Amino acid sequence: MTRPFSVALLAAAALSLGGCATAVPPVEVTRFHNAVPGWAPGTRYAVATTPLDGPGAAMPSLEWNSYRAAVDQQLQRLGLVAAGANERAPLLVRVSFDRSEERGAARRSPVSVGVGGSTGSYGSGVGLGLGINLGGGPKAMADLQLAVRIDDSASGQALWEGRALTAVPVKAPAAQPSLAAAKLAEALFRDFPGESGRTISVP
Repeated sequence: MTRPFSVALLAAAALSLGGCATAVPPVEVTRFHNAVPGWAPGTRYAVATTPLDGPGAAMPSLEWNSYRAAVDQQLQRLGLVAAGANERAPLLVRVSFDRSEERGAARRSPVSVGVGGSTGSYGSGVGLGLGINLGGGPKAMADLQLAVRIDDSASGQALWEGRALTAVPVKAPAAQPSLAAAKLAEALFRDFPGESGRTISVP
């Protein structure tokens, strides 16, 4: 009887550790653009010093700076180059984030974004509310969203726009601003520019 009981305990422990190893739930991503951007490597960009209008619009904060830095990293991986302080850049990048907390599974209302008159709606809940409660009441969840828009600096026209959303337990390491920002930005710019108007789930 001892050996089967020990095996059962080991199996339960393995399942428990496997659950702990799940760092970040999938990220729901939607992108919009009128045409595939054809920026040459080395194209200069500047990040707006104030957040993009939206849920996270406010004065810049330390948390917003984490998201801005994460977006910067992804843009440079695409071959773009950050403009100097007094240098004109053909691309203007606007960044916004939103963080809200609630008890239990996260819920969202549909959110619309659009470029050049094309609009889309997303927020179907794919990849959201994945916390599993094994007792002790509902978990407090952090509902996270990153929004980025790339404009033509001269005309102000939006060239590319995207949003990434996920929900993680408030006390999970993935809820830390630097980790959350890196995960959302990486998901948002994966396979850039992405299929316009399509919502995907990025693991």
